[in-house]
Amino acid sequence: MNYFEFFHFPLAFTIDQAALKKAYYANSKQFHPDYHSLADETQQAWALEQSTVNNQAYAVLADDDQRMRHLLEIKGLLGDTSVPSVLPPDFLMDMMDINEAIMDLQMDFDAGKYESTLKEVESIENQLLESVSPILLTYTDDGNQEQHLEVVKIYLLKKKYLLRIRENLSTFASAF
Repeated sequence: MNYFEFFHFPLAFTIDQAALKKAYYANSKQFHPDYHSLADETQQAWALEQSTVNNQAYAVLADDDQRMRHLLEIKGLLGDTSVPSVLPPDFLMDMMDINEAIMDLQMDFDAGKYESTLKEVESIENQLLESVSPILLTYTDDGNQEQHLEVVKIYLLKKKYLLRIRENLSTFASAF
């Protein structure tokens, strides 16, 4: 289901949160099962289904990462998890250095090395966001944006990879 269409919003990586909330509340009122309690079973089932879709759509579109993923799925760039997505080799080389630092921390924890590794991950995250922000802010679904969609896809995959690294680093939090 296309949640953008459900709310009558254009495909976009950024969304007006106030307008989203307004549309969500309007739909909540329209589809709430209590308003359909006197209707026949078919109508009640439809209202319950629409209410569920409304909640799911809001949850996805209100979250930046889920919204990005949803837009890319609509465009056919994500979704087939049986085919692994390939990250750029230069990014993987940088991640190899960070993963080696994490392995070093596992063998011999050092608070200074932990902090510098965490700062390096934060720096990479910030650089990634900075590099993709112009696309996220200006994307329009005009059919000529395939290369921009690919950039956002790679960004999302890198971000997911960095999230796993952060999870690995969080195991050292108890060392403090």
